[in-house]
Amino acid sequence: MSTREGSRNGVEAAEEAQGLPAGQPARAVWRPGGDGRARHGTSGAAPGTGGGLWAALKRADPRDLRTGLLWIVPATAVVTVVNSLSDLADLPHVQRWEPWTWEISSALAILVATVIPWLATAAAPPDEAAGEGWRPKLRFAAVHLTALLLFSALHVAGFVLIRKLTYAAMDADAYMFGNRFIYELRKDLISYCVYVGTFWLLGSLRRRRDEPVRPVSFDIRDGARIIRTSLSDILAVSSAGNYVEFWLADGRRPLMRATLAAIEVELERFGFVRAHRSWLVNAGAVTGLRPDGSGDWTVELGAVEAPVSRRYPQALERLKK
Repeated sequence: MSTREGSRNGVEAAEEAQGLPAGQPARAVWRPGGDGRARHGTSGAAPGTGGGLWAALKRADPRDLRTGLLWIVPATAVVTVVNSLSDLADLPHVQRWEPWTWEISSALAILVATVIPWLATAAAPPDEAAGEGWRPKLRFAAVHLTALLLFSALHVAGFVLIRKLTYAAMDADAYMFGNRFIYELRKDLISYCVYVGTFWLLGSLRRRRDEPVRPVSFDIRDGARIIRTSLSDILAVSSAGNYVEFWLADGRRPLMRATLAAIEVELERFGFVRAHRSWLVNAGAVTGLRPDGSGDWTVELGAVEAPVSRRYPQALERLKK
C-alpha cells in the first residue's frame, strides 16, 4: 500500500468511527477531546503543521528586513560617528582609536542582531496583543522578552569579541567588559522597541501595497493529477498525516502532499485563516459559528464544520466579521 493510500484509508477510518460511510462527502465533525487538537498518524501529532509560532516565523518577509536596514544602517552610522567624536572630546586620556573601536564594534554587532527583532515581529506582531483575553498578550510578552534577551546577548557578545581582537591587534592591554550587561540591556531595550516598530510598520505597508487580486483558481496536486479549483470552492484545508486535505464545496476531498504551514503561506492573503493547529478555513465561506464551551468554537462552512481553537483568538475575530 502506498503512503498516499494509507493516508486516504486513515481518513476513511476516521469517517467510519464517526458513523459515516467511507468516502461519503459528508460533514467533517470535530469532537473535542483531551486538549481539543485533531489527532493524525501514529504519534498523535499533526506532522508538518509546525505550530502557530513556527508558521508565523516562516511568514517573515526578507523584504521587510532589507527595507528596514536601508533606514537602520545610515541611522546607526550617524550615531556611531557622533558618539565616537563625543568620546574623543570627553576622554582625552584614551588612545584615539579606542572610541572608534567601541562604537564601530557596537554598531556592527547590533546590525547583525537586527535579524532577531525582525523574526520576533513576524512571530508576534504588536497588533496581536490587542486580541481578546490574556493569551495573545501573554504570547506577545513571552516572544518579545525572549527575543530582547537574545538580541542584547548577541549584541554584547559581538562587540566584546571585536574589541578584544582589536585591542590584541593594537598590542594594548586586554579589553575588559566587566559586569555591565544590565546597563547594556537597558540601552538595547530602546533599540529593540524601535526595530520592532520599524519592521511592523514596514510589514503593514507592504501587505497593503501587495494586496493581490483574488486569483480565479488554485491547483491541487493530487498525486500525479492536478485539480484546478476556484478558491471560493475551497471551504477548508486540514492536516492529514504527511498530506493536507482540501474540503471542497462539491464534496470532494483531494489530498496533496504538503504541510499545512506551506499551504497557509500561499492562501492566507486570500482570506484563509488558521483557526486550529490542524485546520485552515475560508473566511469568505463562513455560514455560522457556535461556541463549544471552554473557549473553543465550531465554524460552519456550508456542509463542512471545522474547529476554532481558543489558542487562535485572532482567527475567531476575523471569522466573526
